[in-house]
Amino acid sequence: MVFRRLQKGLKAVGIMEESGIAVSDLQRILTEYKCCNIAIYGLGMETERILGEIGEAFQVVGLLDSYQSSGSLYGKPVISMEDAVEASVRLILVAARPGSCRAIARRIGGVCRERQIALFDIRGNDLQDMRHVVYDLKAVPGYKRSQVMQKAMTCDVISFDLFDTLIMRRVLFSSDVFALVDDRLRQLGVIIKDFPAKRMASEKELSRERAPVLSEIYSHMKHKYGLPGVAPEQMAVLEWEIDCGLMVPRREVCRLLSDLERQGKKIYIVSDSYYTKKQIVHILDKCGIVRYTDVLVSCEYGKGKMQGLFREFQETTGAGSYFHIGDDAAADVESAEKNGISPCLLYSGIDLLEQTGYMGLWEYTECLSDRIKIGMFVANIFNSPFQFETEECRIGVSAASDIGYLFCAPVICDFVLWFREQAEKYRLENILFCARDGYLVKQLYDALCNQTASVYFLTSRMAAIRAGMENEEDIKYVEGMKFSGSLSRQLEERFGIPVNAEEQENGRTGLQDYRQEIWSRAAVSRKNYAAYIEGLGLKRGTTGFFDFVAKGTTQMYIGRLMEQPLKGMYFWRLEQEQMKGKGLDIITFFDKEEADDSTIFRDYYILETILTAPMPSVKEFDADGSPVYAEETRKGRDIQCFQEAQEGIREYFGQYLKLCPISARKINQKLDEILLSLIHGIEITDLDFLNLKVEDPFFNRMTDLTDIL
Repeated sequence: MVFRRLQKGLKAVGIMEESGIAVSDLQRILTEYKCCNIAIYGLGMETERILGEIGEAFQVVGLLDSYQSSGSLYGKPVISMEDAVEASVRLILVAARPGSCRAIARRIGGVCRERQIALFDIRGNDLQDMRHVVYDLKAVPGYKRSQVMQKAMTCDVISFDLFDTLIMRRVLFSSDVFALVDDRLRQLGVIIKDFPAKRMASEKELSRERAPVLSEIYSHMKHKYGLPGVAPEQMAVLEWEIDCGLMVPRREVCRLLSDLERQGKKIYIVSDSYYTKKQIVHILDKCGIVRYTDVLVSCEYGKGKMQGLFREFQETTGAGSYFHIGDDAAADVESAEKNGISPCLLYSGIDLLEQTGYMGLWEYTECLSDRIKIGMFVANIFNSPFQFETEECRIGVSAASDIGYLFCAPVICDFVLWFREQAEKYRLENILFCARDGYLVKQLYDALCNQTASVYFLTSRMAAIRAGMENEEDIKYVEGMKFSGSLSRQLEERFGIPVNAEEQENGRTGLQDYRQEIWSRAAVSRKNYAAYIEGLGLKRGTTGFFDFVAKGTTQMYIGRLMEQPLKGMYFWRLEQEQMKGKGLDIITFFDKEEADDSTIFRDYYILETILTAPMPSVKEFDADGSPVYAEETRKGRDIQCFQEAQEGIREYFGQYLKLCPISARKINQKLDEILLSLIHGIEITDLDFLNLKVEDPFFNRMTDLTDIL
């Protein structure tokens, strides 16, 4: 039965006993609805198989699908959701892969809840019950790499599935490729209404009888829907090129393949695909997979794994014992076993994500750009299916570059996109990215805009205040920002004014008692700072002023030194109420209402620690307008660590811009927040990262990063 397939794949590598997995829940569910009308969602071969297995024991009144609502198939009528409601359907069984199941649940879940229709997938999962988020896989029957290796060594020939086993795509669903093709066609002026649905429908229809090549799918699509414009062969090439750009190897599985080949095993790639053997070989080469004997592709034989491809494989090799490794319970496990091949089920990235409750991401997944973001996340953190090496089976990250890529990059990416939108909206003449938080953001902005006209502006609260002090109100303002240390230390650090013990004994107890020294020192600092600003050669118009998270202190005092009006563009702003009446023009990526008591409010210190520059803070400028830096307090390993995290952010940013078309880029702050918040649940094992400190020299404070995590 359907609910035995997963068990077979796991028992093949000795992971579980007969009763060790709750797949039999589906059997219980079907039995519960035996006397009720049910419908099956999906028109693929899996639906045909399910109908054949359950026979007449259940009252299947029809088949549902997203692109067809009439006709008949497999001896059953194809019906609409309205028809299912009218027929008093009590259970809808979804015959699709995990990721597609969630998309279907989003599409029809509201109606199911309203009409009290149960919605389950063929693995027994309640699709209306959002799985609790977990950060380990203790409850999942899995296996270690060594167990798979040991089993494989007992067989003569080893075969691997390709897609989602040896390689994966940096999109959430494989059907997202069709959305990308649709976008590219639109750029070329070719508008095909409901292109992804028509593309998917055409593939399903042809695949019922044989395994087609991609150009045949597009020919069928063009003929059936009367499509104008691009020739089928051109669309096939376009999809192939776009798809190739999404593919990455699953490194641990590829190493397993190489290790088995070195042990003298014959290795074959057996794949259900509409790409030709030549194209599959190109994909393998691109992913660095070269240690194999041969490739068998379904479209070359006109039959998939469930239609006889495994028999062709056995006739070709003529070996004794076989071991097949793949991710699909039906095609890779059941079909292999029916042909006398010992199967091994490896979890795909989307399978593992589902087991964690989608890590809370699903609720905030709204469009193609979100699915690309999550696809990039999955391709990194679940690149390996071997997540069961420790007793706790914790999902973890061991490199600072991955920390930057997974958790920090999405929100920084959206911030940079927002920043450019604002710069264009307000027609800013200059862009100043303030040190040190602007170091990486400037690099990303310049890469996005293909220009280097922005300025990495050397400043700090300390430097701005030293140059900006003009009156007693300024002194009161600074005094209100409590310094963690003695008065003499504050005068030295904030204003560059040394005070000896004898002077302190003369009854001077506050900053106001040193106002003359502060103003005198400020006059010199102001002149020196002006020399630096003059050397930048700025235009005279409105100037964008980046600060990451701030209340506006630096902008307020720098504004006194510049003739250009400053428009602050911040990630988030602190203490807005206190700054009313200061005459500051500031817009923010996150509004106060959005950020208060949110992940951003809790975690911006983490982002600041990663975004910072490798140079120390600027204290002031000399008479030539050259910067005078504070003493570097960070260790070399600290600097190397956050630079590695920055490299992960750069990598993500470049990939996202390459993968996501301009027209599809949508800012989703809530999804960004959820991804950032995962840094608290996923296990971080990079000791250099954990040893970082959050520094704030203006307040003379130092905080261990682990206290924030």
